[in-house]
Amino acid sequence: IMQTTLEFKLPRSTPETQGISSSAISNFLSGVEEQGLEFHSFMLLRHGQVVAEGWWNPYSADKIHLLYSVSKSFASTAIGFALDEGLLSEDDFVTSFFPEDLPETVSEHLAAMRVRHLLSMATGHTTDTTERVGQTNTWVKNFLSLPPEKAPGSIFCYNSGATFMLSAILQKVTGMKLVDYLQPRLFEPLSMSQARWDETPQGMSLGFSGFYTTTESVAKLGQLYLQKGIWQGERLLSEKWIETATRKHISNVSTTEVKTADWEQGYGYQFWRCQHGAYRADGAFGQFCVVMLEQDAVLAVTSAVEDMQAVLDLAYEHLLPAMKAAPLTEVQGEHDVFLKQLSKLTISPVRGEKTSTMARAVSGKTYHLESSSENFQTVTLHFHDEDCLLSFSDSTRKHEVVCGYNTWQSGTTTLPAEVNLFHSHPNKVEASGAWTDANIFTVKIIYIETPHCLTVTFHFDGSKLTLKRKCNVSFGPLNSPILTGSQ
Repeated sequence: IMQTTLEFKLPRSTPETQGISSSAISNFLSGVEEQGLEFHSFMLLRHGQVVAEGWWNPYSADKIHLLYSVSKSFASTAIGFALDEGLLSEDDFVTSFFPEDLPETVSEHLAAMRVRHLLSMATGHTTDTTERVGQTNTWVKNFLSLPPEKAPGSIFCYNSGATFMLSAILQKVTGMKLVDYLQPRLFEPLSMSQARWDETPQGMSLGFSGFYTTTESVAKLGQLYLQKGIWQGERLLSEKWIETATRKHISNVSTTEVKTADWEQGYGYQFWRCQHGAYRADGAFGQFCVVMLEQDAVLAVTSAVEDMQAVLDLAYEHLLPAMKAAPLTEVQGEHDVFLKQLSKLTISPVRGEKTSTMARAVSGKTYHLESSSENFQTVTLHFHDEDCLLSFSDSTRKHEVVCGYNTWQSGTTTLPAEVNLFHSHPNKVEASGAWTDANIFTVKIIYIETPHCLTVTFHFDGSKLTLKRKCNVSFGPLNSPILTGSQ
């Protein structure tokens, strides 16, 4: 993780001072709770001031969070800097950067593909190329080997492989990884004190995903765009780039029966257009940076939600209409209620008994699991007075997690979450466990730098074990195959 030396925090203010009532934000948070949306953090800016912010324990202000496709807007911003510096042009042909990786026959559509087509998800491919691009260690070559089915610029197709190619192009013309290129241009000026980007096997920043930073850094990106590229009186990005990146370049109206309004307002340069004249960066499972131009406001959210439209709908219902032109008079007690609400934001640990008669019978016993897709071979639980040690083994290594009883316990683990997060370093976790029944021990493992949480239940029946696992959000099924084992 890169660290900057000078820490600039956004100025703080009260909601009423910036023309929005505390009760409106309270109603937004109540809506989040009532709809069962799992938020991890939010930050609301008005007129450049933070008027509300909160983290659901054990998430916190100093922790980085995987942003999934919000990463694309950071990658796009890097291209904006490169354009401003004259290092490349929107009209450059993609093939011109990689003569050594071109297929023997360059198709007409591939030959016509330009940088702006990558930026606007209009490469002419009719399906996302990412999975095919990542099948071998020659990602650039793999992308170029996939001839677009349509003329570039003719259709919108959300294509993370296109964003990866922007990262590859930037590294080709600068000799620097995307994350390193942004360090002096964006991270340092905005004092984005923590930034990490997962890489391809060839050592390129992914671009399309894999970027981790804090909620405040996400809000700062939105504020930089809202201020048309000016930061603390100095121009960082050209106003031309800001306007170009955030306007509609291509229609993205869905042809399916499922209609989600904010995914059909047009697509910019790795930014989505929104209803109400707004635009946003967004990532899977509810990572958001929403820029509301008419209201001079920015909303940053990290979360683990399947229904992302619901988050935007709550913002439009409660926050947007409550933003007034002039400061408001604080209503007696409203702000105190709002502050109390912020202080109680939490994701509940597992609740249950600290011990059970079963705990003494099974502690330290190794259960041999029937074959599974993850190749887990054994599992052992060691019950101690204040915590429990889970130990899974596969054919190559042991994966351990320590969980507190009825409370969150910080640690690290190599136990994988339910998705491929493109990294091999240990995951920071917060884990809790309890006996939720005389024979059932339940564990929740929050992968604290990601949206993901894994719930594992161990059902003991004599010398036999049934093990169930469920992820809160996942690109695949939420429930993993049930595992069984015996001593």
